[in-house]
Amino acid sequence: MDEKDLWQSVLNEIYPEVNSASFHAWFNDLKLIKIKDNKVYIQVPMEIHKRILTTNYYNLIDDAFYKVSNHNYEFEFLLKEEIDDDLLEVQKNVDNVDNFSPIPTYVDNVETTHEEWETNLIPELNFNNYVVGDSNRLAKTAGMIVAEQPGKVHNPLFIYGKSGLGKTHLMHAIGNYIVEHSKKKVLYTTSEMFKDEYINIINSDNKNNIQSAANFKKKYREVDVLIIDDIQYLVGAEKTQQEFFHTFNALHQANKQIIISSDRSPDDLKLLEERLRSRFMWGLPVDIYPPDFDLRCKIIRAKLKNMTISTRIDENVIEYIANNCQNDVRFLEGALNRLMAYTAMIVPEKVDLNFAIEALGDYVNHNIYKTNSIEGIQKAVADYFKITVDDLKGKRRSADIAYPRQIAMYLSRQLTEENLNRIGLEFGGRDHSTVIHACDKIAMDIKENPMVANQIKEIQNKM
Repeated sequence: MDEKDLWQSVLNEIYPEVNSASFHAWFNDLKLIKIKDNKVYIQVPMEIHKRILTTNYYNLIDDAFYKVSNHNYEFEFLLKEEIDDDLLEVQKNVDNVDNFSPIPTYVDNVETTHEEWETNLIPELNFNNYVVGDSNRLAKTAGMIVAEQPGKVHNPLFIYGKSGLGKTHLMHAIGNYIVEHSKKKVLYTTSEMFKDEYINIINSDNKNNIQSAANFKKKYREVDVLIIDDIQYLVGAEKTQQEFFHTFNALHQANKQIIISSDRSPDDLKLLEERLRSRFMWGLPVDIYPPDFDLRCKIIRAKLKNMTISTRIDENVIEYIANNCQNDVRFLEGALNRLMAYTAMIVPEKVDLNFAIEALGDYVNHNIYKTNSIEGIQKAVADYFKITVDDLKGKRRSADIAYPRQIAMYLSRQLTEENLNRIGLEFGGRDHSTVIHACDKIAMDIKENPMVANQIKEIQNKM
């Protein structure tokens, strides 16, 4: 038996011994590098895998190898960058072979009858179609652990990252897995929905208001898993923050799972109550970065599987789209949908690079994430308000300077992938908390003042 077949057999032995979430979290991305001098070298994707495999699954791996080979081995788990020169050539061969063949999906032995309950989950968003790369691997691993043991580990699970990076998909995947494998009550909502529902109750003159309040508390506090998206929109809603604080405490004390998403880390949600932010840190905060080139290509290929052009598209078209839609999965989807529509009108025999450039040229050229630098934003804002870029970077705090500076910081946060510290540095070395305050203030002004929203739109048009 060669090493590839041996590894396949070992994985087949391990698979029935753990549930599906554990297998996909800890074993699915492992690679057998080499067996040498009675030692098995296994590549792992992240540092956390070393600890979990060594402390929780070492005996399971040992038993599986013994059953398959009738031999006892030692095991060493290595990150890719830790593989030395002796194993490097073997590693190249490993990287060039496909992963082990698919194993039939294992489903936990649970009853499938559920109480009628509106989860608000989208069934199509699951772990199977959540594409993984280096930028979101830790978040997915944490999500699968929570899905496997809701309320027992990583509570709350706090997922953060900019818009369009897959936070909502991951949250729905966790919720759908829990619903499929247990009888737990799962509820997905957004902070806006939570806020609107609560405000409608407290502002109502209805004589049944007490009953409505009781129903609200029952809805959110008697679930087993509460998934709440875009928590940053509770900024400025003090009464709603208080209610969510009590909801959070009631669930956490009852060991119910809480999953939260935001466009920034708990530490950076400065305008939320301190007691809320501190509770968000009780569990595990994980961030999702913009996808790198390889992950963007994987996402495009995954989405093409459900499109009629999948058999006609050249590989260099995939690379063209991945190169020009760099920071937002939704922009990738938009490019593919536009390409599909253009293909339906023209009906080419093959979707090659020239055709793709013709179909997507204007769309790609208007990719604001790619073309707008902080310097360009500063110049556009300065021109609009008839001040200088030096004013934006300077120390003056008069209203005619401070307000445009806040708008420029807000646009830099929205339209570039620079972090808060970098943005602060470009505005005269200001602290990242100053940038956060500016972003939160302008975001609130946009919601409350149509004139501000129009100013932002006009500045973006100038760019």
